[in-house]
Amino acid sequence: MSRASIVEQAPGELHLSGVLDFRSGPALRERGGQLIGASRGGACVLDCSAVEKSSSVGLALLLALLRDARAAGKNLSLRGLPQDMRQIAEVSGLLEILPLRE
Repeated sequence: MSRASIVEQAPGELHLSGVLDFRSGPALRERGGQLIGASRGGACVLDCSAVEKSSSVGLALLLALLRDARAAGKNLSLRGLPQDMRQIAEVSGLLEILPLRE
């Protein structure tokens, strides 16, 4: 099993990687919220292209980070959403509301 992480690679540019599940979700949620809050710009991009596998926890994480960004007065867009996350979002009816940036 791969270790999951969320890091800021450049100002306003967050990178999510690894396996998103019930074990990794809480720490990613906390760290992601911190990174979004500390970001100096008014907008952030979350690159999900290095996510190896995701359960519905990954989608819940994205929604929580979107709420964190909104609470901090910032826009958050998502890039590189993997196919498994895209399928979960589609089945859940959330694909239309996610701020996807391809």
